[in-house]
Amino acid sequence: MENLQSCRNDPQQLYAQLARLLHSATGSELSKPTSTEVENFPKRYFRGGRSQAIAQLKKLDPIQYGSTRNFVSGAVTRLSPWLRHGVLSLAEVRDAAISKVEHASQAEKLISELGWRDYWQRVREARPEGVWQELETPAAELRGEVIDYLPENIANGETGLACVDVFCKKLVRDGWLHNHERMWLASWLVHTRKVSWKVGAAWFLKHLLDADPASNNFSWQWVAGVFSSKPYIFNRNNLERFTNGVHCEVCPVLGHCDFEGTYEELNESLFVRTYGERSERLTIQPVISYDTRDVPDESLVWITQDSLSTQSPALLRAPASPAVFIFDPHVLSEELPSFKRIAFICECFADFQDLEVWFGNSASVLQERVQSYNVNAVSVAKTSCPAVRHVAETLSGSLPIFSIDWPPFCDPSRVKDLGRFSRYWNKVSKTAMQPTASI
Repeated sequence: MENLQSCRNDPQQLYAQLARLLHSATGSELSKPTSTEVENFPKRYFRGGRSQAIAQLKKLDPIQYGSTRNFVSGAVTRLSPWLRHGVLSLAEVRDAAISKVEHASQAEKLISELGWRDYWQRVREARPEGVWQELETPAAELRGEVIDYLPENIANGETGLACVDVFCKKLVRDGWLHNHERMWLASWLVHTRKVSWKVGAAWFLKHLLDADPASNNFSWQWVAGVFSSKPYIFNRNNLERFTNGVHCEVCPVLGHCDFEGTYEELNESLFVRTYGERSERLTIQPVISYDTRDVPDESLVWITQDSLSTQSPALLRAPASPAVFIFDPHVLSEELPSFKRIAFICECFADFQDLEVWFGNSASVLQERVQSYNVNAVSVAKTSCPAVRHVAETLSGSLPIFSIDWPPFCDPSRVKDLGRFSRYWNKVSKTAMQPTASI
């Protein structure tokens, strides 16, 4: 393990150190920052840290969101990078949305979209292996062979399709795409170019500032039709409507692009057959866990990628406790984050007064730091990350790790099946539409 304290506030130095250490530990490679990333770095829209998150939260407009969110130019929240890293909590954003409307129902669309994030995390908690394994058999049979690599012209945004090239370049440059842009790009990649959804998921996981293996990978499975009742496809009319035609009007292949035609015609050209209603219903039993043990007054707070804030419930429970963040090679190897993602994390570090930053096996680092501080327990904000649960299980005999819940977004006690979002939302929507104090 290695102490990274000397470079925790320098994104470029930190990224270089992580690349060296990760390669030495696992053989995995972090890619060098692209010229686009470096050039765009000083003028990025998204920056890590609580103050930036609160500034964006103040711009929230639930009513405009509900009516314009499907348009790329619509009033979307742009809060996802801070939600992903626990700088904002789902409950906090929901409460802010309710405070901005006369009736909670006016914020229902926005709150239900927050529900998708909560849902994906619960699915990951119940089926951690499903992040990289198809949860269902394909809902359709593709024409042609699936490839397991990302073609260079896609990675570089040089496909000749105006819309796709913009999406690809925005992904690499900004680390953020509108949800519709993500769906269109994923659908085209999987169904038209026959790229494995796992390859696409890894590409997004590398670049998107808000990507986590649950929300990202399960969304790719939804598009691919391996965690849904049908594959997601779109046509040019759909894209042109929700982009106000900005790409089509300059596209060199307008009139004969990959998206021309009706949905029936596209289904016929893309798939040998679609299977319609599934014969077997996917059932996912939720994991409902509450750590009711009393946290010792003296413990080490473990800050993770899911709780990169001084508002972490573990830190709020023990604000005077020492805190540590660990770049674990196992987690880094799964996500292979880009420079801009590490820079965002690095900026979040600045909110902490005395946060230690380490590279190494999480269990080993925690054991060493607990001994150094002469404490006998670790507390961590609740997360769906299986690596955190694995560490807790590994150390259960020698070092207790306490999982501290976030403020509740909903009451999940009535949820019995996570096989579809609708089954989850039908059980939690009533409480999710209430302020935190009422749950």
